[in-house]
Amino acid sequence: MSTQSTGHRVLIVGGGSAGVDVAARLRRAGEKDVAIVEPSDVHYYQPLWTLVGGGCAPAGKSARLQSKVMPKGATWIKDRVEAIDPDARVVNTLSGKTIGYERLVVCPGIQLDWGRVPGMSEALDTPAVSSNYTFELAPKTWTMIRGLRSGTAVFTMPSGPIKCAGAPQKIAYLAAHYWQQQGVLDRIRVVLVLPTPAMFGVKVFSDELEQVATRYGIEVHTSSEVVEIDPDSRRAVIQNNAENTKDSVDYDIMHVVPPQSAPDWIKTGPLADPANPAGYVEIDKHTMQHTRFADVFALGDAGSSPNSKTGAAIRKQAPVVVANLLGSLTGKPPTKRYEGYASCPLTTARNKMLLAEFDYTMQPTPSIPIIDTTRERRDMWYLKRYGLPFLYWNLMLKGRA
Repeated sequence: MSTQSTGHRVLIVGGGSAGVDVAARLRRAGEKDVAIVEPSDVHYYQPLWTLVGGGCAPAGKSARLQSKVMPKGATWIKDRVEAIDPDARVVNTLSGKTIGYERLVVCPGIQLDWGRVPGMSEALDTPAVSSNYTFELAPKTWTMIRGLRSGTAVFTMPSGPIKCAGAPQKIAYLAAHYWQQQGVLDRIRVVLVLPTPAMFGVKVFSDELEQVATRYGIEVHTSSEVVEIDPDSRRAVIQNNAENTKDSVDYDIMHVVPPQSAPDWIKTGPLADPANPAGYVEIDKHTMQHTRFADVFALGDAGSSPNSKTGAAIRKQAPVVVANLLGSLTGKPPTKRYEGYASCPLTTARNKMLLAEFDYTMQPTPSIPIIDTTRERRDMWYLKRYGLPFLYWNLMLKGRA
């Protein structure tokens, strides 16, 4: 039997980076009634998991209690949303609550669809397969990399939008550099499987990454993806989508990235984009406002805007959402625009990084003056390892960056 809780002027679904950032900005703007629905006890800085898997950072540095990052004055509803009724302006939760709202911000994150690749879930239970896409598995990746001295290492990326699309490549480079330092790289076949026709969607960065892959002797399969895994025989089936062919590779270790989509309850609900099989919330890519329900906004990984799904994108989307949401409460049309900015800090070695910044035009949009961020740099490594985590915990989650 459902119970009606007190409605809220602004209700936010999801207490990840997007939800906390928006809530903090709303509170700083003077909005008094802001609530966040979030079931988790722990908040994660997920970009650090690549460095955890590469043996360059401890896992504990990526986690803090959710209670410690919730904005002061915001109401935390520790529950899980199961459905949204935008006509009635309510959300329904797992515990049976029905929560009303005047404005809704939808940012529940993205769903990892492990089951869409036959054998992938089962393979994760073996010592030879891991993924940096979960907090629990990232340390296992480093155990595998550290223990390999010869054989074949496979690194995969699925087709379709995923969070941090550079992450599948980053761990391959961190691993290859480690094996190079250990003097065993020439005994290891490194296979990188990418669904895209090039290393990256922006040519200047793609050209740089081609040089990185060549430096390590990485065998790159473009326009391809792993479509099946046999964990017993340690064999992966690779499909070349451009040539419509299949091949298989025997692996000694493998880092996998699952296909991803909007959460199932979003996918099957009224807010989903009917033209998008991944089921993302249908929003105007500039205003972040829902195209059919004016009192609903969305940002982050679950939104349909065609930008790269990164924390840097959220950092630019959040002020747009807040400005347009507050304006809508007083009857004003949206005035702020998001132009698709995203950045992908690509670790190319254990001491170098390439900072790929771009927007909807798919052209480089550098934000750091003077230095050339289209090339891998040692100073950018320190930004990745120390600067960006500091920015996240101390500025972004407080609505200050």
